[in-house]
Amino acid sequence: MNPVRHAIAKQVRALTGAGDGAIDLTRPAGDDGLFGPGSVSWRVHADFSSMMIGGTAALLVQMLHPGALAGVWDHSDFRRDMLGRLKRTAQFIAATTYGSTAEAERLIGRVRAIHDRVHGVLPDGVRYDANDPHLLTWVHVAETDSFLRAYLRYRDPTLSRLDQDRYFAENVVVAERLGARDLPDSRAATEAWLRDVRHELRCDDRTRTVRDALLQQPLPNPLLKGFGALNTAAAIDLLPPWARTMLELQDRPRIGVRSGAHGMARVLRWALGGSTSDRTARAQG
Repeated sequence: MNPVRHAIAKQVRALTGAGDGAIDLTRPAGDDGLFGPGSVSWRVHADFSSMMIGGTAALLVQMLHPGALAGVWDHSDFRRDMLGRLKRTAQFIAATTYGSTAEAERLIGRVRAIHDRVHGVLPDGVRYDANDPHLLTWVHVAETDSFLRAYLRYRDPTLSRLDQDRYFAENVVVAERLGARDLPDSRAATEAWLRDVRHELRCDDRTRTVRDALLQQPLPNPLLKGFGALNTAAAIDLLPPWARTMLELQDRPRIGVRSGAHGMARVLRWALGGSTSDRTARAQG
């Protein structure tokens, strides 16, 4: 293998925990997992670059809800472990998308067990609980909306509206098993849900602290520093204008950000040698 390609692939996989044994993507014969190779989710979640951009944007949006923010503030070492949070999220998405039904259920069960310990009181005295179905729906909607918008921008802008609706409908299954309820199952329903929840969102000093911890998190290897800067810029650019305004983030020149992110995506696809779904399919074949 080309040494540069090998070095990039090695660092990316270390960053996401691929191959570290935390998850198992093998599937027994006849078990397509929660989605299966014919799903839109397999296509969308296969592109590493758009998933990283979308994942970073999702975390920024999620922190605008006081309940989601409090869970991070009160129950995590986010200043030193933001990359760990991204890594665990990447592994959860990979396992629930491409793993066996049993592996998906194992990861979902682990997240639910963590949520059982995440509760407390907001600064204004209101109680919060990570198992609150409405809060779980907020986290899910912010995530799936960001993933799909990143995929449309950086991988396949021609994805049909029907397939976009299928993507949201497919992902209801994971959120419901985590405890979410009344989930939007189409692009229009998702956009409407996000409009309806806007009055609940806030940006205060704690939000800005978590925002800065996410955006300024140093990567462990200088080789990926340029990729990290492009990913951050692309994630900020991907934010809905209302979220970018609330987070007090400047809108950067779009042409430069997007052309740079497209270039990064091409390099990472070359380095990783194909999509997650392609590699998984080969492993099963």
